[in-house]
Amino acid sequence: MAISERMKRKPKESPATPDFGAAGAPIDRGHPFYFGFVATVGALTAFVMMRALASASGVFVLILVALFLATGLNPAVEAIRRRGLSRAGAVAVIFVAVIAFVGLFAALVVPPLVTQGTHLIETAPALLENLKNNTTIANLNDQYGVIDSLQKKLNSVTSDGTLLITAFGGVIGVGKSVLSGTFTALTILVLTLYFITSLPQATELGLKLVPASRRPRIAALTDAIIARVGAFVGSQILVSFMAAIFMTVLAFILGLPSPVAIGIIIFICGLVPLIGHFIGAGVYTIIAFTQSVSIGIAAFIGYVVYVQVENYILTPKIMKRTLAVPGAVTIVSAMIGTSLLGLVGGLLAVPVAASIILILEEVVIPRAQKS
Repeated sequence: MAISERMKRKPKESPATPDFGAAGAPIDRGHPFYFGFVATVGALTAFVMMRALASASGVFVLILVALFLATGLNPAVEAIRRRGLSRAGAVAVIFVAVIAFVGLFAALVVPPLVTQGTHLIETAPALLENLKNNTTIANLNDQYGVIDSLQKKLNSVTSDGTLLITAFGGVIGVGKSVLSGTFTALTILVLTLYFITSLPQATELGLKLVPASRRPRIAALTDAIIARVGAFVGSQILVSFMAAIFMTVLAFILGLPSPVAIGIIIFICGLVPLIGHFIGAGVYTIIAFTQSVSIGIAAFIGYVVYVQVENYILTPKIMKRTLAVPGAVTIVSAMIGTSLLGLVGGLLAVPVAASIILILEEVVIPRAQKS
């Protein structure tokens, strides 16, 4: 068909728009049906989100840890950047220092840990026998049979030389644990590197979503929150470093093997909230008990005395300068965080609580006083 003939044809009439009737009255938001409908939709949405977060909890935790580390390392990056380096150069310096610390940890801690573990296995029967020489422990053993049950258990798992296999679920299980831990560490390292490099751009992008009239105030609050998290991380590192120094000196005095490696272990344990010092005290005391009972008791007493000094003197003075978080809030937030996300939640709880307190002080309370 020619183009002219197609042009002469009448255009097709558009179909008539169906009449759906007049618009009804606006929904009464005070009606019970509206409240029930919104509540139901909100509950279903929350349920779906919780299931999604539970399914991706592993990835979610890795992202949280990386964000926390990036925010905590940001003050160090900014301090180096103020000396004339670019941000990329400052990030590179920080990460070289972190990798050097990890390498030092592997070189100084792993070999003595294996050696001390083997030595502990070999000397455990004699150590248990020495404990029986103490009158008090001997009486407790006669009443409850604690030492005897430990000796039987130890003999059952060491008689055929399979203690390590029993403890770790076999060589394959150990290999899987090592590979999983290595993959997790590398993932956190890469995510942290990405987050800390792009932190200014991400913050700027987020502020663009805020209305221009409120942007300066939100920017100031964001900077204050980042500063508080960074101050918390710095304070926690300082407190852990002081614990490591004290325990290293005490290890030298008591004649413990590999005192520098022990100090690094105490430093790592000190970074874990709530239960970190319990783990450190256990490791420290066990290593000391491999030397003798008296040295083990002295090491335990020394550790307990230092923890009391740290809790009541050092930590309040250091944290008071960086985080205005009441002690009760610290304990409650750490307990809630630990119950939700384990050790990661406990680590994140205190800076999150500090950030919430900052928002309450700067936004919620002034608004409530004006109303």
